[in-house]
Amino acid sequence: MATRSVLHFRDVGLGDVATVGGKGASLGELMRAGIRVPTGFAVTTAAFRQTVEHLTVDGEPIPARVAALDPADADGLAAATAEIRAVLESAPPPDEVAEAVAAAYAALCDECGDRTLPVAVRSSATSEDSAEASFAGLQDTYLWVRGADSVLEHVRRCWASLYSVESVTYRLRRGIPETDLGMAVVVQRMVGARSSGVMFTRSPSSGDKSVVAIDASWGLGSAVVSGDVTPDSFVVSKVTGEIKRTVATKTRWHRPDPSGHGVVETDVPGELRDQPSISDEEIAELVAVARQVESHYGCPQDIEWAVAETAPAGENVFLLQSRPETVWGEKEAADRDKARTAAPAARPFDHVFNLLGGKRPGVSGS
Repeated sequence: MATRSVLHFRDVGLGDVATVGGKGASLGELMRAGIRVPTGFAVTTAAFRQTVEHLTVDGEPIPARVAALDPADADGLAAATAEIRAVLESAPPPDEVAEAVAAAYAALCDECGDRTLPVAVRSSATSEDSAEASFAGLQDTYLWVRGADSVLEHVRRCWASLYSVESVTYRLRRGIPETDLGMAVVVQRMVGARSSGVMFTRSPSSGDKSVVAIDASWGLGSAVVSGDVTPDSFVVSKVTGEIKRTVATKTRWHRPDPSGHGVVETDVPGELRDQPSISDEEIAELVAVARQVESHYGCPQDIEWAVAETAPAGENVFLLQSRPETVWGEKEAADRDKARTAAPAARPFDHVFNLLGGKRPGVSGS
């Protein structure tokens, strides 16, 4: 499997992170679990490595060039990463990689009945979407991409984004070796989203595991993720189903460009701005799916979702990504580590008796 350039989502799962990255593995796992996920394929880490293994910057292999950088040297980082990205974006991949990507896109078009199917092209690094190291937002995503040539171009851009200043600095500061790194790319059918957003299976503000917290807005989820809109907020009790609503005034939304390629940001129509972007029925379905995903993975999740504009009710909620929630998860892990290192003695005053030579009441010394 590791030598293949592309793999369909249905052929991968959580055990394939090294091959298709965190995002690709999670999408395949969700599909296997019966969750409604837009279909697609992953360009594997093998394709990435096959492309970059012979590339150099100033005669130096890319991994060695990155490993030698100082994360405190902002100017040096900016110059070096710009050079690396330029090389990756301009270097054509091997013919067999290009042919495999084109064939997989053609098959996806056939599967969906659209010869120029719009897709999202999304980075999927091998160290992202884990509870230990969240790479979320450090690599690139491109929406509403059409045509095999454009797909391959944006795959190369995703590869190059692995060497952004932010991503390289993150790896250097966390001591993540370049030799352990790989970049896969997810190519996924676009959902024509009427509404979209993110949800957490615990409160992101308090850590409360008894609720699902949903942020929602009109249009594509990129507006919510990027912070371009103040979303509606719904906090739903897992126990009673009670919904606490905060409906925001949503002035901007992201929509497909009328040209059919890319995304534009425009004003939300006046009649929609102060209306809830999802119905109570859609909230209930999102909560049900969130609980199913949390149960499947066995830990709280950070989920991206969309409600399709044209799909019928009951079949219009799609999950675009799920990963372990990290903020409260990391805090709890740190608290557990602290508790282990400061574990009390078996009885409240045993440490005092130990200081006195190990003598305890009712026990004679030697």
